[in-house]
Order: sequence, then structure tokens, then C-alpha cells
Amino acid sequence: MAAKDSSTERVVIDVRDLTRRFGDFTAVDSISFSVKRGEILGFLGANGAGKTTAIRMLTGLLEPSSGDATVAGFDVYRQREAIKKNIGYMSQKFSLYEDLTVFENIRFYGGVYGLTRATIKSKSDELLERLGLQHARDHRISGLPLGWRQKLAFSVALLHEPEIVFLDEPTGGVDPVTRRQFWDLIYETAANGVTVFATTHYMDEAEYCDRVSIMVDGRIEAYGTPNALKNQFEVSSMDDVFIRLARSTSQSS
Repeated sequence: MAAKDSSTERVVIDVRDLTRRFGDFTAVDSISFSVKRGEILGFLGANGAGKTTAIRMLTGLLEPSSGDATVAGFDVYRQREAIKKNIGYMSQKFSLYEDLTVFENIRFYGGVYGLTRATIKSKSDELLERLGLQHARDHRISGLPLGWRQKLAFSVALLHEPEIVFLDEPTGGVDPVTRRQFWDLIYETAANGVTVFATTHYMDEAEYCDRVSIMVDGRIEAYGTPNALKNQFEVSSMDDVFIRLARSTSQSS
């Protein structure tokens, strides 16, 4: 991974005791962490651990019950619309409109992000050349292989040059070679100073992150670099760290 300069010391996500309750159920229970500029954070946890609720609060889609957080310098209570304008978001389940062409998707999201027609045209030309997709400019998204769709969706999420991009299981369903190529795009993005906040179910991808957070039952039970966490739990892989946490939780319940 490319080395990051001293400007990466600036914190762009700062979370302190962030909590979200739904009636008597606490989905996110007083989590705290920070992420620096240009850092890749792997946000992990089993289904139902609270990851999605936490992300919805950080992306301005859900108001917290208590605690404090800023994202790109904006408060998650008072400045949720500003947060939405200063982040990118890519989901495995929905990112591009399949019945639109490649260029129509770029043009649509460029408009959503408030870019001018001239900017959209120049950025789309640059994006398609970088991805090697000039030949598919007028092809419908539904006709593209999944790997190309994922790469395009990631690039579209960066079209408006956000400080932070949230990736929700971005490599789900693609083959190992394509996953590795996708992570090359992530490295390039982080090296350019964009913070990457990624969820994944692939534990080998946790090894690619600068730091990793693992949520269990609404709380962050492990946080640190992959090597530090492997040393802490005295295991050889992040998969083993995850299993160790899952076992300790099941034994205590």
C-alpha cells in the first residue's frame, strides 16, 4: 500500500459514545472511534451486529439516540444534509440503474451531485478511459459483467470528489481476481487522500485495511490494525480473530 503523507493526520470521522435505540432494543451501543484522512477502515461484524445502523447514522440517514459524531467536519444531528453532499456511497445491492446506459448513469449521478454538464462530460470521458470502458459508453448496465459494474459504481461514487466514501460490501459476488483489482482501486483512492469506510464479509479483505473495527451485539469489541488484532488474540489471521470474538460472545450469553 502506498505510504501516506503527514496530512493524513486530520481526523475526518470522529465518533464518541454513539448510540441508537429502537424502543427497548439498542442496535448500536455507545461506540467510539476515529478515522483519519486517506485511511482505509474495515467495518466488520456478523449480520445483526449493528453495522448497518451505524453506517446509516454516519451517512446522515438516521439520527442517533445519543452520543456525538462528526463526518467530514459536519455534525450527525444538525448537518445531515451537508454530510450527504460530502460523502460518496456504494452499496452491493443498489448503486447503478441497470436499465440506463453507462454514460446515462454517470450523467444522472453527476446531476444529483450538482456537477455542471461540462464537468460531467469531462469527468465521464476521464472515468471511462481509466476503466477501459470507452467501448461500453452506450451499453446498458445490465449487459456488463458484475466486476465492471462494481468498478464503475465505485468510480461514480467518487465523481463529486468527496472526502469520504462508504462502501457497503462492495465486492460481494465477484471472483477473487476481480476483488483484488477492486482493492487496487481502493488503494489508489486512499493514496489520493480519500478516506475509505468499507464493510465486508470477506475476512481476507480485512487484511488489506489500515485499521479494522469488529462489532458484536451493537458494540465495538475489537479495533486496531490487522497485525495488532492478530497479536492481541494470538491468532494468525483476521478470520481467526472474528471466530474468537464470536465464540467468546456465545459463551458469555
